[in-house]
Amino acid sequence: AHSFALRLAMLFLQAEGVSPRPDASHPDCLRLGETTIWPLESNDGGYVGADARGYQFLLDFKDVPGSFPTFSLSSLLSGEINPQLINGRIVIIGVVAQDVKDFFYTPYSRSLQADEQVTGIALHAHIASQLIRFGLNESRLVKTPTTPRELLWIVFWSLVGGSIGLWIRSPWRFSLVASSSLLALSVVYFAAFELGWWIPLVPPAMSLLASTGMVTAYTSNHERRQRAFLMQIFSRHVAKEVAESIWQQREKFMDDGRPRAQRLTVTTLFSDLQGFTPTAERMDPLALMDWLNMYMENMAGLISQHGGVVDDYFGDGIKASFGVPFPRTDEDGIRRDAINAVACALAMETEMVRINREWRERNLPTVGLRVGILTGPVVAGALGSAQRLKYTTIGNTVNTASRLESFDKASFVVESSGSPCRILIGDATLRYIGDHFETQEIGGVKLKGLDQEILVYRVLGMKSDDSSDQLKEEPT
Repeated sequence: AHSFALRLAMLFLQAEGVSPRPDASHPDCLRLGETTIWPLESNDGGYVGADARGYQFLLDFKDVPGSFPTFSLSSLLSGEINPQLINGRIVIIGVVAQDVKDFFYTPYSRSLQADEQVTGIALHAHIASQLIRFGLNESRLVKTPTTPRELLWIVFWSLVGGSIGLWIRSPWRFSLVASSSLLALSVVYFAAFELGWWIPLVPPAMSLLASTGMVTAYTSNHERRQRAFLMQIFSRHVAKEVAESIWQQREKFMDDGRPRAQRLTVTTLFSDLQGFTPTAERMDPLALMDWLNMYMENMAGLISQHGGVVDDYFGDGIKASFGVPFPRTDEDGIRRDAINAVACALAMETEMVRINREWRERNLPTVGLRVGILTGPVVAGALGSAQRLKYTTIGNTVNTASRLESFDKASFVVESSGSPCRILIGDATLRYIGDHFETQEIGGVKLKGLDQEILVYRVLGMKSDDSSDQLKEEPT
């Protein structure tokens, strides 16, 4: 048995010398002209578990609404219709009354309103027209990919979305790339449809958006935890701007979840209070703690202002590094770090003068400050467990700077009229600071715990022609 539309098409094509025949490779499939009409499967295209009984195929609806002229029977009987309009054409006679309920929705229906439906005779016309175009080789059957290929297509766009969420960080760029991906998917869909393929559109679009959202949420949470981890390590030691710069360049600093060890040329500064123990014994513990916190905060502020990083606190001592965490790529950068470190030590001396003045007014003993500075290679990285990491520097340069600070400390006496600070530097630092500062050579000294003798110099102050030249933190 043949459907009504197929019989109409066969009658029309018969005049063109075209008749239906079985496909040579698939005898169960009908062939019109050069087109083999494959039966619809239950999961073809956008269908899932559709009723595919009988011999069905997908309509392309290339004939837009209004393509088929419609006339009333009364106008035909009264002779109002030009015979040329129906001569040589297929004419379908049917009922279009509303109470017949022979109406259907099509892809051209913009809503579920009754006036968006087409009549049953118009639907027969669409089918017959498509079959005729098959027979005349003017159209191709709408094809659909197999289920495995559809799944691969959906997975592909899911991977695209995941890649967007993984690699795009800028909000505006994220929005642009995500929107462009959806646009590209739509363009591919419509281009494929023009070529006779019905490929999935909504599932890949939903998978793209879902994978983008999930990967973005995961990476955002991961980055938030990583950011908190880095800030926990660095924000206590460096200015907020520097900590933010570290985050922006985190790939250079992170390795397997912790800061990567680096070989750097750094100027290390150690400071310690001289004569503080007797004073501490006379003070109330709470007042002592408040004073120490005030002292540490002031000194840490000076270190930060001069481009240094507070590495550690130990009792009343401070360790600072100039040249971390960003590697210096030339000698000028290392020189600036050395000059900044010595300038910082002099600023700490000025602060100690103010502090001692306040202590004398409170009838408390004055204290002194010993500073040791050395420039040289170190290894910078994070030490400790995963739960408690500390960013620090280690190496012979660090050990020597510590020994310079404590060198012959018994002979350093703070006098009311003298400087409360002794600043010792090694010859390596002297070579970098040049003639920016007044220095006094102490001579070759073999420091405790070190095998080799080094030349030691005491910094007396800034040279008069450089006194107004305040060195700032090197931009990172």
